[in-house]
Amino acid sequence: MQSLEEIDPRTLGLRIMQARKARGKTQEEVASHLGLSRPTYIAIEKGDRELQPEEIRIIANFLGRRVHELVRPGEPVMDFQTHLRAVAEKMKGKDEPELLAGIDELQRLAEDYRDLEDRTKSPLRFNYPPEVNLASRIDVAQLAESIAIQERNRLGLGDQPVIHLRKILEWDVGLRIFYGELPSSIAGMFAYLSDLGCCVLINRKHPATRRRISMLHEYGHFIVDRYKPQIDHLSYDGRKPANERFAECFALSFLMPSSSIQHRFNSIVTTTGDFQVSDLCRLSHFYFVSVEAMCLRLEQLGLTPRGTWQSLKESGLTPQTAVSLLELPAHPPDDLPYPERYLYLAVQVFEEGEISQGQLARYLRCDPVAAREMVAQCLTNQHIEDDGERHNLQFEFHRSLLAETR
Repeated sequence: MQSLEEIDPRTLGLRIMQARKARGKTQEEVASHLGLSRPTYIAIEKGDRELQPEEIRIIANFLGRRVHELVRPGEPVMDFQTHLRAVAEKMKGKDEPELLAGIDELQRLAEDYRDLEDRTKSPLRFNYPPEVNLASRIDVAQLAESIAIQERNRLGLGDQPVIHLRKILEWDVGLRIFYGELPSSIAGMFAYLSDLGCCVLINRKHPATRRRISMLHEYGHFIVDRYKPQIDHLSYDGRKPANERFAECFALSFLMPSSSIQHRFNSIVTTTGDFQVSDLCRLSHFYFVSVEAMCLRLEQLGLTPRGTWQSLKESGLTPQTAVSLLELPAHPPDDLPYPERYLYLAVQVFEEGEISQGQLARYLRCDPVAAREMVAQCLTNQHIEDDGERHNLQFEFHRSLLAETR
């Protein structure tokens, strides 16, 4: 942590202002809590009045922040919350406080990620596709399908299922994808800033299959609305705008490429002479999508009759039960609020002695004991000898593999 003399009062004031707005507090309320006049407090936010250590601690506690979050080095991201909050405030309702809290957490995670990259000198590589203009009189669904195929080819994915989607979108594209608490009706949100890139927050309350569609949905918005922050509902009233239809079609086409789906569907029908509910469940599991998404995709491609999914719903089909009866293996879990790369950077910084165990726990959003367990998991790998004996290997994260071996 920086010493008080090293802290730029202007930067500190900006961070305090952000924290105050995120907490829904007025300048008058914070001033009163500090025992100061409002003009004096305004001078603090402007950086014209320096703070004492105890005052910083009081403000941090009152605004639900840790001291290190207010005095951290580097400029705060100012446009991030401003733009997303402007979108959220148009969606007035009982869920607004939870939505604003999600926006605040997205910024904090993004800034923590940037801190870890600065400490390790490992910036995320941005490999974004060109922006697409949705011209009038264009078939949005066809365009979305075409762009999805182009993007898969650009990333070397062919037309096969993508299981580790979050990792690929981070490592190969440069998206920062986080999971956070959002109102149940919200699928996700994104904002793009030149220094941080595209930052996405997906509703962690939703099942993994829904989260995968949501992250691609936000990616679709990024392709056509790069500089327009977006907050997406699970459903919309009335006719969807063109950008929303593009994002929806892009997500389904990316996860379930038409060529691959048609090939596997035809193979099943040719072999068995039928396509049953069990085949639908196996196919949805193979592509790591919900049964509903797969069924609707088959309808869209004309492989099953329109209304098939509605008929299955009315019959009382429970996909979870069907998957259980088929004894399909579980997909790899992916429930951390931050990407895997973020985790490894935090472990690296800790192993190099740059942060304490308490700071590591704050980065990892857990208690110190759980943080140490996560470090152990990252640094340990199981090795099987020629005789079948298993051994745990401990890795040194900071050891170079390019230096000469001795």
